[in-house]
Amino acid sequence: MDNSGKEKEATALVAEAEKKMKSSQSFFGALFGGSSKLEEACDMYVRAANMYKMAKNWCAAGNAFTQAARLHLQMQSKHDAATNFIDAGNAFKKADPQEAINCLNRAIEIYTDMGRFTIAAKHHISIAEIYETELVDVDKAIAHYEQAADYYKGEESTSSANKCLLKVATYAAQLEQYLKAIEIYEQVGTHAMDSTLLKYSAKDHFFKAALCHFCVDMLNAKLAVQKYEEMFPAFSDSRECKLLKKLLDACEEQNVDAYTDSVKEYDTISRLDQWLTTMLLRIKKTIQDEESDLR
Repeated sequence: MDNSGKEKEATALVAEAEKKMKSSQSFFGALFGGSSKLEEACDMYVRAANMYKMAKNWCAAGNAFTQAARLHLQMQSKHDAATNFIDAGNAFKKADPQEAINCLNRAIEIYTDMGRFTIAAKHHISIAEIYETELVDVDKAIAHYEQAADYYKGEESTSSANKCLLKVATYAAQLEQYLKAIEIYEQVGTHAMDSTLLKYSAKDHFFKAALCHFCVDMLNAKLAVQKYEEMFPAFSDSRECKLLKKLLDACEEQNVDAYTDSVKEYDTISRLDQWLTTMLLRIKKTIQDEESDLR
């Protein structure tokens, strides 16, 4: 379907909206219904933005939504302004990730000012995802996930906060910030352990925390596994705990083959994801390094 006609229509609407804005700013315009002209201009910008979207001109759509948002702010319509900034952000996501972040940040400022922290948290997650996938800036992604978690905690949405914190822990461990990751995995694991619905996931969090301990120091890992078994007796019977104990034995004996076999055996039943594979390889490397040091 040819949408070039839509683009022309949208451009004409933008020009019309600009005229309305100018006339509302003139002395007579302000005297005779300046605010209603601004409202009309707002509507025109939004209609234009939607036409640009149909024509897949994402930048033009984003710009038109941004103009509508600014006019809404001028008219003190904060909620509408925030909605338009979100629409602008969603349009820019497809063409200009940095501009998308700028728009989402503007919306977040408005929502926090209005005390709408749950919505602000949701948009911090959107920004974190853009940093993850489009701009590949892990540190900034972490910062936005942490901010989202903070807002969720303040609104007593613990499970939403924990989802964000687990993202932080995943990245922290990859960046070798093990203590930060351990703290989060233990905190989320303890919360899950006390919940009937989440109890089953506790073993995964303790497993990941133990692997992070392992990357720091083998003795740390041994003590951590004992602590998790005392805290959460069901952990002892899990395949994760059994694997950790085999890995600790292999590590003590500096037996790389036993270590590899234990990991392979676990992988045949529970597939290892990218994160677990990375951590297990890091631990294996420490055994190999120690082995070569002894030679």
